[in-house]
Amino acid sequence: MLEFFNTWYRRYFTDPQATLLVVMLVAAFIMVYFLGSMLAPLLAAVIFAYLLEGAVSRLESYGIPRLFAVNLVFILFLVAMAFLLVVLLPLLSQQASEFVQELPGMINNGQELLLRLPKEYPEVISEDAVREIILAFRSGISGMGKGLVSFSLASIPAIISLLVYLVLVPLMIFFFLKDKALILGWMRRFLPADRHLVSHLWEEMDDQIGNYVRGKVYEIIIVGVTAYLAFQLLFDLNYAPLLAIVVGLSVLIPYIGAAVVTVPVAVVGYMQFGWGEYFTWLIITYLILQFLDGNVLVPILFSDVVNLHPIAIIVAILVFGGLWGFWGVFFAIPLATLVKALINVWPTYEDPSTPAAPAEEPAQPL
Repeated sequence: MLEFFNTWYRRYFTDPQATLLVVMLVAAFIMVYFLGSMLAPLLAAVIFAYLLEGAVSRLESYGIPRLFAVNLVFILFLVAMAFLLVVLLPLLSQQASEFVQELPGMINNGQELLLRLPKEYPEVISEDAVREIILAFRSGISGMGKGLVSFSLASIPAIISLLVYLVLVPLMIFFFLKDKALILGWMRRFLPADRHLVSHLWEEMDDQIGNYVRGKVYEIIIVGVTAYLAFQLLFDLNYAPLLAIVVGLSVLIPYIGAAVVTVPVAVVGYMQFGWGEYFTWLIITYLILQFLDGNVLVPILFSDVVNLHPIAIIVAILVFGGLWGFWGVFFAIPLATLVKALINVWPTYEDPSTPAAPAEEPAQPL
């Protein structure tokens, strides 16, 4: 057993570049895991600066000076944030408040519908099963209400944190963009001169992560706006802005988000239209939107991103989402792609004393 571990260590960790990469990855993980809440404004500023750097670089490629490009992109970013905070957020807050006020009526209607099922389909579902479903649902609603009360009691520290974010994060974003070369040069001073493996890994991942994150932002906007236009113009659906935002954000979780968001869309549609033609067309429109997103929009936006197996994507969402919450879910696929690229570029050393595995004989033709 000891010889096995010695062979494994010599094969994967004798290269100094591998040691440097391990140290950097462990240090980054420890910093994010243990100091993530403390450094949250800094990490958020780094993420936004990284996203905005693509627009700044594009303007620079047209011959625009970097300082002017940074100022222009930063002003547009502030305008977008002001629209989000002044216009969109109050609208969503109002919609959510109205939805909570009408939630008891929706629950009663849902209970009446469930209680009719044993009479209409006694061979499929029993009254005891319906009572258990209603009891479990009431328990869930009670827990949700307690969560809302505790959230409201803790809202003052959250408001203070929000004010800190609104001041510090934009300020750090501006300086990250403006002094990018200076900051990167300072950070390189702490790295050894020979760091070709780290540089190669970063170059391989930079375009993929950047394309994925920017593409995901575009996907959220396109899907959300399209859902709002469909819900509002075609059906005049209640809570159309709120549902559109939820549908747009659902693309953050591949495969699972679309299925989960179907429930509130169907519930609101049923409460407004009942079983009928409008409800049927609403569900068909929503399914068409999800089909176009998965089969047309995603291939266009993410054509340069490394393909991952669905199992790998789901595992990445569970692992990184459990570690870092929302941002872990948002960056689950880039982080999974990073792990895949890390495995591909990891240096290995074959021990000359280890006998080579015998070559397989070619299969004989039938």
